[in-house]
Amino acid sequence: MTDPRHAYDTDHGRYYRDPAGGPDLVSVTNVLSAGVAKFALVPWAVKLTAEYCVDNRIDVARRAPHDREQLLKDIKAVHRDARDRAADLGTRIHKRAEKMALRAPFEPDPEVDPYARQLTLFWERWGVDLEQDIVAAEITFAHRRLGYAGTGDLMALLRTGRRRIRGQRTKQLWLIDYKTSATRPASSVYPENAMQLAALRFAECVWLPDDTDGPVPPIQRTGVLNLRQRSHALVPMPGNRRTHRAFRGALETTKWLHAAPTTYPALLPPAADAQTTRKAA
Repeated sequence: MTDPRHAYDTDHGRYYRDPAGGPDLVSVTNVLSAGVAKFALVPWAVKLTAEYCVDNRIDVARRAPHDREQLLKDIKAVHRDARDRAADLGTRIHKRAEKMALRAPFEPDPEVDPYARQLTLFWERWGVDLEQDIVAAEITFAHRRLGYAGTGDLMALLRTGRRRIRGQRTKQLWLIDYKTSATRPASSVYPENAMQLAALRFAECVWLPDDTDGPVPPIQRTGVLNLRQRSHALVPMPGNRRTHRAFRGALETTKWLHAAPTTYPALLPPAADAQTTRKAA
């Protein structure tokens, strides 16, 4: 996850401050975290924890009788540490991708380099001209009426149109979201990836660098560009109106959860309520 302008973290996840001064807007990724069940997360965490215990079984057995509390803390931290490392690497890859798209200088990072090479290969194989075909990188979309905002990784022109001119397909404007992983195959996606893209595609406006509103460009296709160390794949996703309606359902769920109290007063049974009233009298 990157750090877009106007985005900030709260106890309920990421929100955006509206540069126009309106109410804060919930982040699209925040909506997908709060309003969409992540069925794969628990099995993933269990798998990592189990592997750690098996791979370190001698050390675990040695520490268990004498260092139980710290051992439990270390075991519980296994999946959190893995998640944080993956998130940090993903952020660095996104930042490199943005600088590459804008042809800006970047700092060396050996961990990021394999993913960056795959991005370069993608541009080369699709004949992307960085000067003419990159429309925007890391641009924030906002929908004030519905109350959300989110940042798109890349808008680019790709030759995927049906018509051909001089033997080449016509260009279509794609909204692309980068996804990185060290373990998942390059062809794999999650259904909620389409919801993320639809939320951005059907936003009301984009926020320009000078904090004014701009129109959302006429996006024709949406997709996920999976970047791996040794491979990549562009996976088209249905970022359509139906998917946007599904996102809006998750958005309402998220808003309700964020506004709901965390405690409610208990209701006393009638007998106990009567005794309390008599004592008060």
